[in-house]
Amino acid sequence: MANLNTDVGSLEIHQILGVLPHRFPFVMVDRVTEIARSKFIRGHKCVSYNEPYFQGHFPERPIMPGVLVIEALSQIGGILAYASEPFDPITNLMFFLGIDKAKFRRTVVPGDRMDLYVEVLHHRSNVWRFRGEASVDGTLCAEAELLASVVDRQP
Repeated sequence: MANLNTDVGSLEIHQILGVLPHRFPFVMVDRVTEIARSKFIRGHKCVSYNEPYFQGHFPERPIMPGVLVIEALSQIGGILAYASEPFDPITNLMFFLGIDKAKFRRTVVPGDRMDLYVEVLHHRSNVWRFRGEASVDGTLCAEAELLASVVDRQP
């Protein structure tokens, strides 16, 4: 379990895996570059041609599915929530509850480094509202508001 009790400069993949329940091929955050607890987080995903979804989306013109761009924003938002108010990732999960104001502006393709930025809009109890942006080379690719909640793993 990663110790994120203070603002940190960066997190590498082994620390990210200590927080996120996701594993290959569904880990959508490769590195966290900056965290300001309860405020914002920055990181990135390096998009590679060997990602399994490119076999079918689309073989002749590979494009990262928009839902996976949103998933990357959700995952890094979960890391921000954990860094802000640590929970036990063995007994708890952060569930994605909703998407508002999602817009897709540019495709993400193999070879891109997708930069992720998420900020806290509202937090009360175990519910978080985030605003996120994904960009490549400074060009906005997608943006959305995300709603998530920390829940017990066992119902």
